[in-house]
Amino acid sequence: MPFSNSKLTRDQLLARFFPGFRPAAPQAHCGLSGGSGIIEKGQQRYVLRQHHDPHAPEFHFLRQYHLLRRLPATLAPAPIFYTPGWMVVDYLPGEVKITLPDSRPLAQVLYHLHQQPRYGWPVTLMPLLESYWQHCSPARRTPLWLRLLTRLRKQGQPAPLRLAPLHMDVHPGNIVYTANGLRLIDWEYAGDGDVALELASVWADEHRRRELVAEYAAVARIPPDDLWRQVQRLRPWVLMLMAGWYECRWQQTGDGQFVAFADDVWNQLKIKQQER
Repeated sequence: MPFSNSKLTRDQLLARFFPGFRPAAPQAHCGLSGGSGIIEKGQQRYVLRQHHDPHAPEFHFLRQYHLLRRLPATLAPAPIFYTPGWMVVDYLPGEVKITLPDSRPLAQVLYHLHQQPRYGWPVTLMPLLESYWQHCSPARRTPLWLRLLTRLRKQGQPAPLRLAPLHMDVHPGNIVYTANGLRLIDWEYAGDGDVALELASVWADEHRRRELVAEYAAVARIPPDDLWRQVQRLRPWVLMLMAGWYECRWQQTGDGQFVAFADDVWNQLKIKQQER
């Protein structure tokens, strides 16, 4: 697979390594975000992904390419090409829906992922939380944010119930319903961590999360009460991750929707504070 020491523009990359390919018309595909898009040549299609996070080192992007090489086709798209700043992966034909799958098939695909060999790098939550604080707009740093960040720092990340390779961004837009079953896309935040952290991070309301945890506990043979308690321990960490990510995306893009999303999460955290 060709590698290059200099970053290319999209057009340079296509001309040099994918002659005859052109960008496809924009599509309503929620997984194609952050500088990603489809390229096509006749009936052949790939997804072109760009390393878009200015605060993440290039090796984070490269290791995403390597983890995709190790994952089976029953879980993820196959990687095709990597060069600094760009990655090309196979296009998965199928449907992306606006709601999560039923809890049982979702639990099964997550358990299938968690049975794979570990990647070799951990999901460490506190460095991420501190990075979001540092790179957000100073005007958005509230006493609530600082108070919650300080509390989590003192508590420390909960000891894992069961370590496994995680996806860490499971939401409807990152799940493709293919003819051969569910597949996960957009592995940018993947790392090794507690299976309960994966379940705590799935974009679901509490009712759906309870259902998912119960289904996962059954297939993974974990006592459901133990798993639910661990998920609940990790939820404040996940909510802080979400709020911080939205804050940084607003700082990077100026898109007001990210402020609205962040405010919604801060309100959830405020309510949880009042319930303590």
